[in-house]
Amino acid sequence: MALKKFRPITPGQRHKVALTFDEITTSKPEKSLLLKKKKSGGRNDTGKMTIENIGGGHKQRYRIIDFKRDKFSIPAKVASIEYDPNRTANIALLHYVDGEKRYMIAPTGLEVGTEVVSDKNAPIKVGNCLPLSSLPLGTVIHNIELKPGQGAILVRSAGSSAQLMAKDGKYAVIKLSSGEIRKILMTCLATIGSVSNHQHQLEVHGKAGRRRWMGRRPNVRATVKNPVDHPMGGGEAKSSGGHPRNKNGVPAKGYKTRDKKKASSMYIIERRKKK
Repeated sequence: MALKKFRPITPGQRHKVALTFDEITTSKPEKSLLLKKKKSGGRNDTGKMTIENIGGGHKQRYRIIDFKRDKFSIPAKVASIEYDPNRTANIALLHYVDGEKRYMIAPTGLEVGTEVVSDKNAPIKVGNCLPLSSLPLGTVIHNIELKPGQGAILVRSAGSSAQLMAKDGKYAVIKLSSGEIRKILMTCLATIGSVSNHQHQLEVHGKAGRRRWMGRRPNVRATVKNPVDHPMGGGEAKSSGGHPRNKNGVPAKGYKTRDKKKASSMYIIERRKKK
């Protein structure tokens, strides 16, 4: 998807960089796959604000995405590539030969009219879903399960991808886009290709109002708050706030919060690279 810069005819347009949406083929979603999306405004069931900086924004409807890809051996044709306000990636509407319709995360290069299938003997091409045991080494994949039948929970955001590095017994060794190398069961499913909309990270909103349309409210620095609202608040004049920490008092900037006895640690061969 290409990027578009704007002439600075207003202050908000001066630095704005937007997507052209030239990959999107329709602006109307499939009604049978929509759900209502309730906004909390960051408040819990008693009305207390528990999450800051969210609220307002344009009304949205949730698109039901098929992360399980459990219609095995039934081919489907890509009917359209659509925008999804709930995620950074584009989505593809699939029309199965038995008449069912489902959404899936659209990989880069998937076009309308392409036939995709989920099967252990499926051909190695973009959009097809196979168990890790059926994929050749070096395959670029996304939408990866951590437990068989659970549904994909890894590598789903715009432009991300992982690579199948090796096969070790009943485990496959996967290198994630963060740099982490970990083991995943061979029976877990993955989709071939990288996630679409890889230029999403180059987008520049240009003005504060655009963030408000997205439901993001202003972020207030901790040091200018009162002590009742944040551990770094209070003090006379411009105070440093002490050691950086979050609202709950947990130190920031390098403090390790991961449980040393966490069960999944045995499957992580190499931790992610620090930026």
